[in-house]
Amino acid sequence: MPQLVGNGMVLQRDAPINIWGWADAGEKITIGFRGNYHTIADKNGRWKIVLHAMKAGGPYAMEINAGNHIVLNDILIGDVWFCSGQSNMVLPMERVKEKYPDEIASANYPQIRNFFVKTESDVTKIHEDVLPGKWVKADPENVLSFGAASWFFAKKLYLKYHVPIGIINSSVGGTPVQAWVSENGLKNNVTYSHRVARFHDGSYIDSVMKVKPEPVDPANTEIHDKGLNGSVTWYNPAYVPDKWHHFWLPGYWADQGIKNLNGVVWFRKEFTLPAGVESQPAKLLFGRMIDADQTYVNGHLVGNITYQYPPRRYNVPVGLLKPGKNIIVIRLTNFTGKGGFVPDKSYNLNIGGQLIDLRGDWLYRVGQAFLPTDKKMAAIFSAQNEPTGLYNTMVAPAINYTIKGLLWYQGESNADKAAEYGQLLKALITDWRQQWQQGKLPFIYAQLPNFNEVQYLPAESNWAILREGQLKALSQPNTAMAVTIDAGEWNDIHPLNKKDVGERLAIAAENLAYKETGTVASGPIYQSALVQGNHIQISFKNVGAGLTIHDGDELEQFAIAGANKKFVWAKAKIEGDKVIVWSDGVISPLYVRYAWADNPEGANLYNKEGLPASPFRTDNQ
Repeated sequence: MPQLVGNGMVLQRDAPINIWGWADAGEKITIGFRGNYHTIADKNGRWKIVLHAMKAGGPYAMEINAGNHIVLNDILIGDVWFCSGQSNMVLPMERVKEKYPDEIASANYPQIRNFFVKTESDVTKIHEDVLPGKWVKADPENVLSFGAASWFFAKKLYLKYHVPIGIINSSVGGTPVQAWVSENGLKNNVTYSHRVARFHDGSYIDSVMKVKPEPVDPANTEIHDKGLNGSVTWYNPAYVPDKWHHFWLPGYWADQGIKNLNGVVWFRKEFTLPAGVESQPAKLLFGRMIDADQTYVNGHLVGNITYQYPPRRYNVPVGLLKPGKNIIVIRLTNFTGKGGFVPDKSYNLNIGGQLIDLRGDWLYRVGQAFLPTDKKMAAIFSAQNEPTGLYNTMVAPAINYTIKGLLWYQGESNADKAAEYGQLLKALITDWRQQWQQGKLPFIYAQLPNFNEVQYLPAESNWAILREGQLKALSQPNTAMAVTIDAGEWNDIHPLNKKDVGERLAIAAENLAYKETGTVASGPIYQSALVQGNHIQISFKNVGAGLTIHDGDELEQFAIAGANKKFVWAKAKIEGDKVIVWSDGVISPLYVRYAWADNPEGANLYNKEGLPASPFRTDNQ
């Protein structure tokens, strides 16, 4: 049997259900599951049985008989959603447990189940099955491994419809959309179809697979770090700091006196604690560091992470802290860009529920500077970043599984080629529907949230262009988009607010997949623009109960331009279901943009249902 067909699975209600597997050629297979079914394996040993449509319910058992006898237990009939994308669809509840402790503690929903597809990639062939995995029920322990966005999506639907919800989460961080599309789905894209054609050349694949990273220069290893090679290591409490400089944490060292350094910088802070701390549990909650850290408390390593994205949450063993002087030392290694501590994050020590703020004055000293190299590292072939590389292994093996719909949260890895994203997303939607052969399956996706530094003048933006591609994909039938322009963080490509994302995806599903026509599917969506003298009138869909200003007294993030397309900030006001935009400095306006930035801080056009308007522009219609 395939991995997805197993104990605890959720099967799709109200639709024919595919059960498939492998046997000896010509072998007879029978299935007992609320009826009896039989078939014979073909000459290649493949077989498939289609069960009749069933109402929600369970748990049930399934018996499969051939040359052997298999019994699958605890099967539910409900709604199954195939959820895919990159890291923000992967990001588990474990990463947001401090933000949503009550959600985790109360996650006793055995009828919500998750199958996480393990990462595997291959551009050379389609795989028949995914890597070993299993269906797990939602409880306070298991839910930590559920994707956070998909969990909030599933929970909202379950609480509304009270039918089992199955989530198949097939996602890989840092991957582009084209990796998730089949060869046939890319046939109309010249660039990627030519790339895929090369994968049929065995000699080419052999040549790229032989390319390895350049060896690390011995000068760039730990043996050359001053902090590890003196008579006393710099994390040893007995070490007396000499020639250290002041550093205000959080921040980047490039902004505080260290120029153009990729290497190792040590940081230390002494602080005093009262009596009794030695018996208290403690946790170091230390934001995010760029890139790799080794963190010591009173000379003991309490944690290390080798890349920049995860939050640092290190348990401090009971008894390690002591009354009086304590020392935290961090060995921070940076490989490219600006190293340091990401601002606007929490940097504190939690002792028995009491927070000690560790921001402020620290000391630093450089332990090692990596030597620049004139050689460029050869581009390393990675199948998971190549067209078809993930479709072949993590989508194709699932297309027999009958589902309710498709959920998608991805785009960050395509931001450097944002203009092509819209067509690629449309190709993916068309391709997956053709592969599943379930008609125009509901396809619901998250538009990328706000991210990166705020720009205070109208400017161009790759993230805005990519969001526009996502917006235009709504031209595909039976699609919906959750706008998340208010759910991001300027300093974190993995924002923690996954509840709004998941629940907005669920609201879209209620309207699209569950035919709740009274449900407003999303925030306002740009529909048309009408120039009226020195004003431009903007009309919207999805206005719901009406347009509103979410925060503040005036609409923000509207820009306007004339024929020269030099955009300036504009005034805007709501009139009924329309927005009127103008600027005294633009006499003959032609174009409007709204929230057109990587991080359009202050964008505040919503509908009265509390859903934000999608960013848009009228100069590219």
